[in-house]
Amino acid sequence: MKTEAGMKVPLKHRTLSAAIVDQLRQSILDGTYPAGSQLRQDALGEAYGVSRIPVREALFQLEAEGLVRIVPQKGAIVSELSLDEINDVFDLRRIMEPRLLARSAPRFTEKDLAGLDDIQKRFEKAIKAGNVSEWGQLNAEFHMALYVHAPQPRTKAIVVALLQTSDRYTRLQLSNTKAMGIAEKEHAHLIALCRAQKIDEACRFLEQHIEAVRTDLLQVLGGG
Repeated sequence: MKTEAGMKVPLKHRTLSAAIVDQLRQSILDGTYPAGSQLRQDALGEAYGVSRIPVREALFQLEAEGLVRIVPQKGAIVSELSLDEINDVFDLRRIMEPRLLARSAPRFTEKDLAGLDDIQKRFEKAIKAGNVSEWGQLNAEFHMALYVHAPQPRTKAIVVALLQTSDRYTRLQLSNTKAMGIAEKEHAHLIALCRAQKIDEACRFLEQHIEAVRTDLLQVLGGG
């Protein structure tokens, strides 16, 4: 495993904290820093030749992305990944979300569809800007907008919680250009099916979409 001292590289792009975020994120995703590793601000600052301030900002950004946890008395710890949790969450999503869409989509208005189009545009913008912190949030917002008219408040509350849990995993799954492009196209296709009121087809496609995300995520984590 690489040490902080072995990671000294020139930081030339964007701000210092953004550059540190990029490098630390890649080190976490490629296993240089496995789950449970402690990321010490002083050591990282020394390794990158910067003060602790941009390092601290970078760690807060990574916490927002779900890649690290800020623990009192311990500092930043690389978050654990659970394959069992992924399978549990996506099994439930695959069952519940198509049921919600089946009840919601027939009631869509032009305003609802315009709202979905707006989320899709913001999602595309976040992808082009490489704004990881927005991907998971916009993904969850898009899915819940699909279910806005479903008269199943308990199911929707469960799905909200499931989307919150899968947010970190979704961001990880969307951490490569290919996955981002697929997500963008599949969301657009869901909107098109709903606009055409092809409800059964939309529900089947949604189930396939959720399962494809799970499969891709497990491959990213080496559990597929």
